[in-house]
Amino acid sequence: MTKEPFKTKYGQGSKVCKRCGRKGPGIIRKYGLDLCRQCFRELAPKLGFKKYD
Repeated sequence: MTKEPFKTKYGQGSKVCKRCGRKGPGIIRKYGLDLCRQCFRELAPKLGFKKYD
């Protein structure tokens, strides 16, 4: 008999990436993106973000 995972309603664990579904503290929510940092790095050039040195 296994327990279902605890679902949080608030905090970092409740936020998920729109693209891949990851949870946790690496979610970028600014401007309504709701992407994890890995997905953001892949999509950033298409979204118009530029990397400065």
